[in-house]
Amino acid sequence: MTMQVEVQKIHDQFMVPQTNAFGHNFRDYNNVENERQKGVEKFYKTQHINQTYEFVKKIRQDYAKLDKAEMSIWECCELLNDVVDESDPDLDEPQIQHLLQSAEAIRKNYPNEDWLHLTALIHDLGKIITLPKFGGLPQWAVVGDTFPVGCAFDESIIHHKYFQENQDFNNPIYNTKYGVYSENCGLENVMMSFGHDDYMYMVAKENGTTLPSAGLFIIRYHSFYPLHKNGAYKHLMNEEDEDNLKWLHIFNKYDLYSKSKVYVNVEEVKPYYMSLIEKYFPAKLRW
Repeated sequence: MTMQVEVQKIHDQFMVPQTNAFGHNFRDYNNVENERQKGVEKFYKTQHINQTYEFVKKIRQDYAKLDKAEMSIWECCELLNDVVDESDPDLDEPQIQHLLQSAEAIRKNYPNEDWLHLTALIHDLGKIITLPKFGGLPQWAVVGDTFPVGCAFDESIIHHKYFQENQDFNNPIYNTKYGVYSENCGLENVMMSFGHDDYMYMVAKENGTTLPSAGLFIIRYHSFYPLHKNGAYKHLMNEEDEDNLKWLHIFNKYDLYSKSKVYVNVEEVKPYYMSLIEKYFPAKLRW
């Protein structure tokens, strides 16, 4: 089946809701009358000021040690019950429900792509770094849209105006189109603003997951909205990135629009996802 047919399949089988759980448009960052939206904008101001090239370089080195804990994937899923994403204007439910909503929606329409079901289940597990045991990082270093550091901040990035207070904004080393990178260098060689995406990518990769490269790509870049929504930064992509981006576009539809007030029965679906975890991951992982 061609990718074009796969994408069409989404439109045929997955009905996109018109509003989020609050009754507003999805990813609506401009409704300033909404108190939650005001909090989201404040969040992005802090994120944009603090996510610098040097900050990301330092914090990645720390978290790459994977010395915070040893536990299974499912144990990590259960930890997410205490996490709420302050950057998300569409969701105020425990994260485990969002993971299962996304995974079950994909499972329904793509029953044979079990790696994609599991990728949906684990894509947000990195949010545990907000918890004290895992560093207790502030929300701006964990969630929100991601973007490359070390080159110019594209104007498509939400609330771009706040980058003017980022120390890299006027640094000639970092504020050009390519910055410290080169054309088609591959996203694997580009440092992204740090958060749960990059952390979970490191956890999966360093613990020897057998997920396909598209699964790792989805985990690392699912919050990279400047790319997969606005087409920014494609000059840094290589051919493998282009292939994987097609799967990210498929995944993103479910990640965004499956957020709802309909709860998934965790115990009912747990055996299926436990079998996938056993297939693609070791029993215990370093975090």
